Amino acid sequence: MLIEEVEGCADVAAPPANIGHALPSQRPARLVDTTMLYAPASGGVKRYLSAKRRWLVRHRPLVKHSLVLPGARNRDGQELSLIQAAALPFGRGYRWPMSARAWTDRLIRCAPSLIEAEDPYVPGLAALRAGQALGVPVVGFCHSDVAALAPGRNDGWAAKTARRLWARRCARFDAVLAPSEYLADILRDAGVHKAQAMPLGVDVDVFNPAAADRARLCKTLGVPESDRLLVFAGRPALEKRIDVLIEAVERLGEGYRLVLIGAGAGAGVPRSDRVISLPFQQDSAKLARLFASCDALVHANPYESLGLVVLEAMACGLPVVGVAAGGVGETVDETFGQLADRPTSQAMAEAIEALFRRDVHALGQQARRRAVERYAWDAVFERLTGLYHDLTRNVAFVTPRP
Repeated sequence: MLIEEVEGCADVAAPPANIGHALPSQRPARLVDTTMLYAPASGGVKRYLSAKRRWLVRHRPLVKHSLVLPGARNRDGQELSLIQAAALPFGRGYRWPMSARAWTDRLIRCAPSLIEAEDPYVPGLAALRAGQALGVPVVGFCHSDVAALAPGRNDGWAAKTARRLWARRCARFDAVLAPSEYLADILRDAGVHKAQAMPLGVDVDVFNPAAADRARLCKTLGVPESDRLLVFAGRPALEKRIDVLIEAVERLGEGYRLVLIGAGAGAGVPRSDRVISLPFQQDSAKLARLFASCDALVHANPYESLGLVVLEAMACGLPVVGVAAGGVGETVDETFGQLADRPTSQAMAEAIEALFRRDVHALGQQARRRAVERYAWDAVFERLTGLYHDLTRNVAFVTPRP
């Protein structure tokens, strides 16, 4: 059976009926992931959970996986539970949980061996309460720095207050994960000394240079094949600095195009005849075809915790132009990309020009190699399930499929 929709969110597969039966000497485990950061157009957290679910089906047959997520109405199930939550205005499908008690009760009914919370808000608080009630460990995975999302400067009062509250909640988890050393360092500086980096990954089979069809894409977009196609995919959020990318391509002028996937649909996004906006791509294979058919990924957010879009573009054989800060600055180096010293349109335009003065094809090949060697999901989830075993002592988390 496939769970085709999670209130409009596809891409979550349930295990086949013949997988997951424990051998006589082994006991199964139930892993429960919970978050409010899951919506039809959501990005990294949703892709991480979907990839984890598929990997567990193939490689950890003794582990049952459940998701507890917000929805328009309540739904109770073994693989998927939805808790009614209010839709956020202009939230692109995101919902805000209203009752920590209802969330806690639902998690307890799932009878988990371990709970992982992907955010520190109501689901994170409920996970801690459920874990305490059941006597099971709770992992907190901090996918972003909440201070970077606060109004004003990243070091302003609002940001400092948000980070302090965030750190206080995170310190209560049995293990605290971050997708990069950059974010783990922020957590440790805030007093969460147990924080450790757990870089995310990419499906290197789906995201592959072989998916490219540049001629077809250029024809569809109505641009000459000689144009250099820069691409970015993500939410049209302020912290993504879409305006910087648009101003940079305007500076570059003739011969450059910026393809915005999902990110060009937000209010306040500047208009430009050098920019082509495409809808959000929920299908990973379609997103891979778009990436592989472009020339380089551009990313202007200096506070990005990691950026799965960067790994996906690398796996498709694209060099990356980013900012020498945050998780992108940690991931990208000169062997396959170019880093701007500031998140400004001028600095980004200069870095893009510098990239295209180099052998872009060779840089793309190196990007692909780096993605395969360091960021394939297999290595990520082997390490993650090893951590689950350390916390629970349940061998199901490290027992491979025969």
